[in-house]
Amino acid sequence: MAEWLYEAGIGENRAALIDGDTLRAVRLERPLDGLSHGTIAEARLVEPKLVELTTDGGKQLASLQGRAPVPLGGRFLAEVGRMAMKERGRHKLARVRCAADGAVVQKGPSLLDRISATQHPITMLSALTPSEDRLEAAGWTEMVERAQRGYWEFDGGALWIDPTPAMTMIDIDGEGEGQALARTGCHAVIAAIEAFDIGGPIGIDFPSLAGRAQRLEVDALVDELLALPFERTATNGYGFMQIIRRRDRPNFIEQIRYDAVASDAALLLRRAQRTGGTGTLTLTSRASVIDWIAAHPDWTAQLQQFCGRSVQLMVDPSMKGMGHAQ
Repeated sequence: MAEWLYEAGIGENRAALIDGDTLRAVRLERPLDGLSHGTIAEARLVEPKLVELTTDGGKQLASLQGRAPVPLGGRFLAEVGRMAMKERGRHKLARVRCAADGAVVQKGPSLLDRISATQHPITMLSALTPSEDRLEAAGWTEMVERAQRGYWEFDGGALWIDPTPAMTMIDIDGEGEGQALARTGCHAVIAAIEAFDIGGPIGIDFPSLAGRAQRLEVDALVDELLALPFERTATNGYGFMQIIRRRDRPNFIEQIRYDAVASDAALLLRRAQRTGGTGTLTLTSRASVIDWIAAHPDWTAQLQQFCGRSVQLMVDPSMKGMGHAQ
């Protein structure tokens, strides 16, 4: 039976859905991601399509969908329909709409709330038992590396996954007969979409298919494998299909790739929590990662309290990736 593994970490919370030996889905939540989907907050209209949201965490600008219910400077309750997004070369504001009548100020569902709403049981993990790192054993680091590279291997081929500003492009690459590669590649594509929670427009480049019957077979396989709701086009003569899925938050690839410094910082803090020994605990990484951790002193305070050791941050310009802790 599938189960969620949930870990409340320093700098980010993590969840992984495992089914036996298979890691089916990975999810991330960071306190600096901005207001979560479903948050209802007080909003002030500062421009016809721009509002300023006020919460306990401060103020945040967001774009307004639909007609403004108040004149410029007026206040109303707004609901976050899509979180703020980072994309290649740009940052997109959160998107909000006027909250329903009778709505009250509230936070949107957390990652733990969202996985609790599924039918799968949840196992809460703790860094207090580093020898039983079930998250790592399930393949967490491998999934992070897949997201970083955009490369997903499967039997007989591989996917190249590239989140562009227009859509997430997935190319099926491999050897052998086109229809067989399209079938196995389709299984891998659906697994990747669900594992990384990819939403919005998705373009899939299947191998060239000989005729209409083969394309219809691919269409039917997508309908069979991908959970609703979604919309899609038919596979065209060039082997291209477009899928549209709901998109209300950044997916795992975008979180890892477009917040690379935050990702490496969180991984380094996670490793530090599982580092034994006594005396000063030194975290070494490139300047951007160390600066990111240093800018959030509550993280090092949590680490010191957890480990019972003083924490020192050290910059090594030659360091690649997350760095190391010792």
